[in-house]
Amino acid sequence: MIALTLGPLMIDIAGTELTDVDRQRLCHPLVGGIILFSRNYANREQLTALTAEIHALRQPPLLIAVDHEGGRVQRFRDGFTRLPAMRTLGELHDRNSQAALAAARAVGLVLAAELRASGVDYSFTPVLDLDYGPSRVIGDRAFHRDPPVVIALASALGEGLKQGGMGTCGKHFPGHGYVIPDSHVELPVDDRPLAAMQEDLLPYRRLPLDAVMAAHVIYDCVDCNTAVFSNKWISYLRNDMKFDGVVFTDDLSMAGAGVVGDMLARVQTAWAAGCDMLLVCNAPDSVAQVLDNWQPQPDPQRGQRVLKLLPQHPAPALEGAAYRNALDVISGLGG
Repeated sequence: MIALTLGPLMIDIAGTELTDVDRQRLCHPLVGGIILFSRNYANREQLTALTAEIHALRQPPLLIAVDHEGGRVQRFRDGFTRLPAMRTLGELHDRNSQAALAAARAVGLVLAAELRASGVDYSFTPVLDLDYGPSRVIGDRAFHRDPPVVIALASALGEGLKQGGMGTCGKHFPGHGYVIPDSHVELPVDDRPLAAMQEDLLPYRRLPLDAVMAAHVIYDCVDCNTAVFSNKWISYLRNDMKFDGVVFTDDLSMAGAGVVGDMLARVQTAWAAGCDMLLVCNAPDSVAQVLDNWQPQPDPQRGQRVLKLLPQHPAPALEGAAYRNALDVISGLGG
């Protein structure tokens, strides 16, 4: 094990085991985390062995993250509880608000406890985008159209995550629900004035989030760059909204990130904008380019923010009454 401060890059791997190249890259000083995908999962035993090896590579250990929201965005399925789409909780809230809040806490607890039991530190959740309806990428990933309902459900989910030993990550700042295009394959543009976006921003103002993930969307009212690359948006988040947690980029290999050039230009621009942790996924050649050529000025404050996302306590047992009760709640929701 080597001693290294956590760097600003979060990268991925191709398979279910580490290769020598993976180990070399994960020990690079610029790397501070790894994001896992469905291709990295065979079963819980394999996942637990993989995360243990990753954590043993360096000290402090790399942050191991995953997109594990529920519904159609749940990377690990066989051997894990199938979690509902967040819209399911919003629809329940319209019928029975107290039952919906209890269900949201249960989902958060089970999500966190099962991931932590397999050595995964963090999930990029909750989605705070408002459910305007036509978005191609958000859809049923959103809780609701009404900001107070989103805040209530996301707060309850966060309580469950905390009980399961995991922090929160609100996404996609400042709001991806209004635009129709999918930023994975297109560059969305939101042409609303800033005053019209205050509903989208309300969850970020009200919730005690540990991190946010910035969106690959251009908001004409503030900047000609996407939020990921916008110092104006990150400064607004820090100064106007008083947010002091981690700012993640969305995946810099997405089509929506192409507005500033190649991968080296993307990491440089996102870092200059004020993002703390930069995701470079599904692009191994680009990872090599960045590791070989990027030389950012060290920023200990940003590294300290990321350190706070590492679990502070052992993973909770999956045999406890709270976990079993949460499973019973989820079983009545549907997927």
